[in-house]
Amino acid sequence: MNLLSEFIENYHEYKDYQDMHDNYRLKIPQDFNFAYDVIDRYAREVPQKRAMVWCNDEDEEKSFNFAEISRDSQRAAHFLSRHGIKKGDVVMLILRRRYEFWWLLPALHRIGAIAVPATNQLLKHDIVYRCNSAEVKMIISFDDGHVIKEIEEAVKECPSVKELVSVKGINPGWTDFHKEMEALPEECNVFARPQGENALHNDDTMLMYFTSGTSGYPKMVMHDYTYPLGHITTAKFWQNVIDDGLHISVAETGWAKAVWGKIYGQWIAGSAVFVYDMLAFTPDLFFRKLAHYKVTTFCAPPTAYRFLIRQDLSKYDLSNLKYCVTAGEAMNSEVFNKFYEKTGIKIYEGYGQTETAILAGTFPGMEVKPGSMGKSAPGFDLQIVNSEGKRCQSLENGSLKIRIAEGKPAGLLKGYYKTPEQTEAALGGEWYDTGDTAYYDDDGYIWFVGRNDDLIKSTGFRISPFEVESVLQQHPSVLECAVTGIKDPKRGQVVKATVVLTKEYKASRDMEVELKTFAKEHLALYKIPRVIEFVDELPKTISGKIRRVQIREEDSGK
Repeated sequence: MNLLSEFIENYHEYKDYQDMHDNYRLKIPQDFNFAYDVIDRYAREVPQKRAMVWCNDEDEEKSFNFAEISRDSQRAAHFLSRHGIKKGDVVMLILRRRYEFWWLLPALHRIGAIAVPATNQLLKHDIVYRCNSAEVKMIISFDDGHVIKEIEEAVKECPSVKELVSVKGINPGWTDFHKEMEALPEECNVFARPQGENALHNDDTMLMYFTSGTSGYPKMVMHDYTYPLGHITTAKFWQNVIDDGLHISVAETGWAKAVWGKIYGQWIAGSAVFVYDMLAFTPDLFFRKLAHYKVTTFCAPPTAYRFLIRQDLSKYDLSNLKYCVTAGEAMNSEVFNKFYEKTGIKIYEGYGQTETAILAGTFPGMEVKPGSMGKSAPGFDLQIVNSEGKRCQSLENGSLKIRIAEGKPAGLLKGYYKTPEQTEAALGGEWYDTGDTAYYDDDGYIWFVGRNDDLIKSTGFRISPFEVESVLQQHPSVLECAVTGIKDPKRGQVVKATVVLTKEYKASRDMEVELKTFAKEHLALYKIPRVIEFVDELPKTISGKIRRVQIREEDSGK
């Protein structure tokens, strides 16, 4: 059983992309709430249906059905209420991949409190900024030997934080979540849907993420209660999850990718989620987990696939694995080809943002073009437009935008918290601007060019960093690289490549010449890096995105 027909008009198995794009229509119930209308619905009708399989590196393993998720999330709602959390309060969840996240997130939805997931990689100053910006009332975390100390130092400067709750390891001043959950009486197995002035509505704020911007302070992205419905497309029509299957997305719960791939769309479509609470990404161990638990669908960023293709994949029984996707950055053809060669599985790319659900993808039945984000996702009118607001022709670079003149689609942000000017700029006109540049090929596929502020302008040409990076990453010596522009009196800018080499290679003048020669064989002359710098690691955001802006600032002497 799945609930797709409940939320899609005239739901059927679409014969091809065009059929899906033209006929997909969401049915959005009044006052939809994921906890009551999805989790509890399954709990009533198919209580034993598998919802989640969880394991970690300490040989712990748990499996939850929907009856258990429903009961424990309702008990967690009572726990939160007893500690003063009410509608509109902001609660930060720093839980890595702890299974309690799948109780607490729906519990907050039941109350109408605002969940702020955050990564356990945060440092004190990150936590102070987030707590004070969002007026966080409670932080729920666990003792992992690092983040709990950062939290304790941070809250000294966060007057809005009234309580600290731990799901594992209790320090002085922290509330023991499990001890209190176990002590709740049986009547707390039910948390009634709020009514009257506490009733929850579609346009209430449900979830808030701090974007991992590559420049400036993170923005606070607000999503309303219709947001989970936008991820039906993400899960069913891009990730291609299977009813009663088992899906994994490689993402920590602190990032929006977790709700893209670990709860909303997957559960609506009837798929259980596999959660591996790993301390570090170890390709061999990761593949052994996928084989052991018989994972059926898989999503990971291209970076993860680059590590995975270095493994001897014949060692693992991946016969249950049916479908693989990637997002986060464009994938170069070398990674695609090697993974396909080793597994017989094609990798389908997708594109979206913290502010959105899936916006574009290579969907089932479409030809795969490695490096392309595919075509506009159903439910979104995604277009590449020029400066006059007209749709671009083939091979013409333009701004990637969502048309919102007829209304905001489910899955698009509600706005930015406490910054009405940013909200108005993003949602007040005919278009929502993603901030990315792209172009159509002759078949209507969309190809990413770059963030608007990352594009390099050299001798009148506009150069995409990704295009140059994709070529350099095909060289066996390159582990990862970042391409930026540096000022040049004659050309305006020239291309610079900042390169991290694999362990087998050493930085040298000969290595630099070899990479430039390699680039000349695969790129137009104006795109070839004039400068190559070897470094031990690239500057990145907490979420792992390359901070090209930091490289540019260091090169300009800021």
